[in-house]
Amino acid sequence: MAEQNYATGRRKCAIARVWITPGEGKITINGRDIKEYLGRPVLEILVKSPLVLTSSEGRFDVKAYTKGGGIAGQAGAIRLGISRALIGYDETLRGDLKAAGFLTRDSRVKERKKYGRKKARRGFQFVKR
Repeated sequence: MAEQNYATGRRKCAIARVWITPGEGKITINGRDIKEYLGRPVLEILVKSPLVLTSSEGRFDVKAYTKGGGIAGQAGAIRLGISRALIGYDETLRGDLKAAGFLTRDSRVKERKKYGRKKARRGFQFVKR
């Protein structure tokens, strides 16, 4: 069996487990093709960006399993997972990926709703008269 690298990516509430193996550039997410799963070309570009940056787009097959969050959060998690897995494959790619910001975990999560408020920070509408 060919050498494969594993990495975990996270964004918002989404978690992605990503495996990369030398291959012809096929990307599958939760057992489905990338175009079928993500639906939006913007998210497709987001997921492929670490591969494009390191000019290894047709060199690796990517298999990702995601859960939690929405489609956009999952795409961001897959991007981080691919970036980390690429570093596991070739440590020299770290500088380029870090400069592009692909190794930074986007930790922004939705703030919890507080009691006495309509949303996290917005209060109820106040009527003076």
